[in-house]
Order: sequence, then C-alpha cells, then structure tokens
Amino acid sequence: MSLIWAALLPPVLLWGVNRGIRRSLAATRERETAQPEGLPWRQVSIPTANGKRLFAWYIPGQAGAPALVVMHGWGGNAQMMLPLAQPLHAAGYSLLMVDARCHGQSDDDSFTSMPRFAEDIEHAMRWLAEQPEALNAPLGLVGHSVGAGAALLVAARNSHVAAVVSLAAFAHPAGIMRRWMRAKHIPFWPLGAYILFYVQRVIGHRFDDIAPVNTIFRVNCPVLLVQGREDETVPVEEAEAIFARRQNSRVELLVIPGSHDDYGDIGLQLGTLTSFLDRALKHP
Repeated sequence: MSLIWAALLPPVLLWGVNRGIRRSLAATRERETAQPEGLPWRQVSIPTANGKRLFAWYIPGQAGAPALVVMHGWGGNAQMMLPLAQPLHAAGYSLLMVDARCHGQSDDDSFTSMPRFAEDIEHAMRWLAEQPEALNAPLGLVGHSVGAGAALLVAARNSHVAAVVSLAAFAHPAGIMRRWMRAKHIPFWPLGAYILFYVQRVIGHRFDDIAPVNTIFRVNCPVLLVQGREDETVPVEEAEAIFARRQNSRVELLVIPGSHDDYGDIGLQLGTLTSFLDRALKHP
C-alpha cells in the first residue's frame, strides 16, 4: 500500500519526500571538546569504506593483552565513551575509541546507518590488530545503542570478535523507528510504512537481517547485554527480547539503574564489566 501511494506521487514530490526523510534521520554531528587526559593516547586516522577515514583515539595497554574497539551511539562521538577509558586501560586493555562516519571528527559520507557503523568497526578492528601492543591478542567490542547493535552485527559475521559488551542495544530497527515516528506524530499508513521501506532500500539491508534480536542467534562469542532500567529510548524489554534469542549460555544480561544517554549507571558497574571481559578474553 505504501509503495502504491508513493507511485502515485509526482516524481518531484516523491523526490522531496525522500529528501525530507534523509534529512530528518541524519545524525547530529557533535565534535569532541575533551581528550583522554591522564592516559597515553594518540590521535589516529583509520581508513574505512568508500575511501573515507575515521577519527580515533588509540590508547595502548599492556603488550599482548586483549584490545577493544569502543564505538559510540547515534549522534555521539568518542568523547561520550570516555567514562570507560580509565578503568579499562587500568585493567590492561588497549583501546581504540572511534568516531563513526558522519560523527565527531570522522569523514562525512552519503548517509550513516547501523551497517555502516559495523563497517567502521570492522576497519577499526583491522587497524587495531596491526598495532604492536595488540598483535595476536584477542579483540573485543564495546558499543552503545546503534554502536552496540553494530557490534553484535559484526560479531555475527566475524569469528575474530572474542567478546562483545552491548550497552543499550535496541532489539529491532523497525521498533525504534516506529517510536520515533510516533513521537513526531507521523501516521504509519501510508507515510510511516513508506519511510521503513525507503530506509531499508537506501541502506541496502532488510531490518530483519540486521536486527540484534536476530543477529544474537548467530553470535558465538561471549556477550554482555547491559541495559538501563529507566531507559525510555530503548526499554528494558528490548534487552530481554535479545537475551531470549541467545543460542548459548555465554550471553549474559545485566539490568542496572540508569537511562539511555548515560548508557545505564555504568560507573557503578565497571567491576562487573571488566570482570566479564577478563573472563571472556581470558585476561589474567
């Protein structure tokens, strides 16, 4: 029905509708205003898909110890993940804190999406694996929100991922988009249904194929799903839905106090997080 409705629109009007969809869904760019002070960091530039480059902070840890790619969420940047840097580095981990394309200080691209976050994570992993401190070391992923969903997507298709910490991943892209449309008072028929169709066509992936509630079934490495109990952007039921689709006992669920933007009250749970990573990555 939504496609029939779209086909009846004059081409110029349909172009305007599509342009409006892309503009309204574009991520807000927030550039870093702070740095990983007190840590042995350096700024690096990492090649990614489409000839673009990613801004990142590399914080080397103990030689041979596990290394982590840390990815922010939609509209975020590496600075927003800095609360994790000091404790993870103190635990010995090397960290690569990345800005996805169209975010922070990374290059622009034609659009951003969860699959493109995943592409950026995979290119970051390749770069990290070549660093002297991380040679032959286990590689883990830490992601928030869209970055968490992208981390699970990468782990579902890349056997080199040794562990994932997912902070506030949503269960299904269609669900979070439906909530966004309700908040914007966009009727599902016919416009909302067309928006879902159009976004899937633009990103080149069906939502069902990339949804964390589905990719978790294909993830073989240990996963810690962390979810804030007061999260109104991604309700706790979404983490429970992902957890219910796990294929083995190596997927754990940690529900804690907190909202979405602070990715749960993670400051009080850093011991649990580092304990999980130490076990999952066999770090003494």
